[in-house]
Amino acid sequence: MITDYTEVTEVAGDTVSREQVQRMCTRYYFARQYCAGRDVLELGCGSGQGLGYLQKTAGRVIGGDYSAPLLRLSQKHYNSRVPVVQLDAQVLPFKDESFDVAILFETIYYLKDAKSSVGECMRILRPGGTLLICNPNKDLPDFNPSPHSYRYFSAPEFVQLLGPFGFEVECFADCKVEYSHPKQRLFSFIKRSFVRLHLMPKTMAEKKVFKRIVFGKLVTLPSELTEENSTSQGPCVIESSKPDMCHKVIFAVAKKTDR
Repeated sequence: MITDYTEVTEVAGDTVSREQVQRMCTRYYFARQYCAGRDVLELGCGSGQGLGYLQKTAGRVIGGDYSAPLLRLSQKHYNSRVPVVQLDAQVLPFKDESFDVAILFETIYYLKDAKSSVGECMRILRPGGTLLICNPNKDLPDFNPSPHSYRYFSAPEFVQLLGPFGFEVECFADCKVEYSHPKQRLFSFIKRSFVRLHLMPKTMAEKKVFKRIVFGKLVTLPSELTEENSTSQGPCVIESSKPDMCHKVIFAVAKKTDR
C-alpha cells in the first residue's frame, strides 16, 4: 500500500474538468440524504471537500485517511471545525456501533483487503446504519485503472462483497456515457488506444496536461463544497444482478439490518 496518495488524488486547488467537480458534487449530494442528524465517518476523505458539506446536516462528522499529506490539507482548511484522523480503513480505531453512516467514496479499490474494511464498517455501524461506497465502472470499454489499485467492483460484485456480512444492498450509477455521440466515440477510441499502448498519464501533473487537451478549459477544485456547487440530481437506480455498461461511476448503498 502506498502512503502518499497526493499523486493519485485530486486535492483542493488542483485544476480539474467540470465533470470531475460535478461528479464530486453528486457523490456528496447523494450521501447527505443519509446523514441528516446522524454520526458520520468518511474513510478516504482526502483533502476533505465533502466534510463541511455533510456537516451542515449531520449530527457529527469525522474524516479519516491513510495519507498524512492529504490530512494536513484537510486540517489546514477546517482547523477544529471538522475532526480528521489518520487511520487504516482495514483496522478502524473506533468502538463498536459508534456511527450511523460510513462512507467509502473512490477509496475501496486502493484497499488490499476490501473484505476487512467492510467487516470493520459493519462493526462500527449501529443497527440500521448505512455504508455508502462508490468506484469507477470497470466494465466500460475505455476503463483505465489506477496503477495503485487492487480491485474495482461492479454492481453484482458489490452485492457479493457486502451480502455475506449481512448488508442489504441497492446499487446506483452516475455520469452516463453517450457512446452514440460522435465526440464521445472519438474520445473513447483515443482513451482505449492510450490504455492499450500504456500511454495514459499516471501522475496528477501528467493528467492535468491530458485533461487540458481533452476537456479544454479546466476549473479549480474548491477546498469545500457549498450549496452553490451542489447538484439537484443524484445517481440513478440500476439492476444489481448484472454489470452496468453505460455509466462512469457505480454506487452501493448497504443497509445494516436491525437484527
